[in-house]
Amino acid sequence: MSDAPVDLRSDTLTRPTDAMRAAMASAEVGDDVYGEDPTVRRLEERVAELLGHEAALFCPTGSMANVLAVRTLVGVGQEILCESRAHIARAELGAHAAYTGLTMRTWSDPAGGVDLTALDDLFAPDLGPYFVPTVALAVENTHNFAGGTVVPLADLEALRAFADERGARIHLDGARIWNAHVATGVPLATYGGLVDVAAVCLSKGLGAPIGSLVVGSVDAVAESRVWRKRMGGGMRQVGVLAAAGLHALEHHLERLADDHVHARLLAEACGVDPAGVATNIVVVPVVDAPAYVARARAAGVLVSAVGPRTVRLVTHLDVARADVERAARALAVLAA
Repeated sequence: MSDAPVDLRSDTLTRPTDAMRAAMASAEVGDDVYGEDPTVRRLEERVAELLGHEAALFCPTGSMANVLAVRTLVGVGQEILCESRAHIARAELGAHAAYTGLTMRTWSDPAGGVDLTALDDLFAPDLGPYFVPTVALAVENTHNFAGGTVVPLADLEALRAFADERGARIHLDGARIWNAHVATGVPLATYGGLVDVAAVCLSKGLGAPIGSLVVGSVDAVAESRVWRKRMGGGMRQVGVLAAAGLHALEHHLERLADDHVHARLLAEACGVDPAGVATNIVVVPVVDAPAYVARARAAGVLVSAVGPRTVRLVTHLDVARADVERAARALAVLAA
């Protein structure tokens, strides 16, 4: 048995498998700034098809993909509404305001979901030159800081109706939409069809070393391509990375169900109701998060503090069942 710590800090920690490395090594490449990398183009076409949209754009990071996607909906001095712990509000270093000049207000939901009553109170129609107008709504599915929760399909459909009634548009932060799809069986195209633009990630649960995509209309993607270059995100012979994403979609999608099972095992060990763990993230309330992280590390398990009294455990491709069981034994002692 390995003495290496079981690393549950994030699903971004995965390393390419041997098969993925082989796919990368044999990838056909071209200059993507000129739109001439055939492997990138195949990846973009594949992801657009999966989400039921016209086009997609390969980006180096999820944060960049979110910024590009949101700015296709929201302009300078306009407003987007999102849940208070949303990644776009909490973990992208104010990039949306810095690059787009938009403003952002939030509602709070324990599960990171949609609260139409709160949205109705927040939503600001165009009331003239003295008020910031709401033009877009954002939803995160699965919701990272709420514990990998899945937004129910009925709630997303209600959000779509709410937006349509008010002439607003919807952004999906779908970094882990793959997990939502595997957990619920809802087709990816159904999720995609309820939003105007989305950002999806390949370097979390799917296990690619890098890469996210903006997904939307031909016009939204064309605009995002210009802004990607403007932000320094133009990439050249990047088919070697796109090949990793294609391999991940082909071979690592359905196995996300294993991560979900592993997460529930860890939840039970930590005293968290496993029935409330929908995907691969477990949020554990503790008395002192930094102290808990240190104690877990000493016990051979790496976890993240995501608040002063909250820690997060994330299962992923590089954590096998035996690793999870070892971590569960160690964390159960801390919970006792």
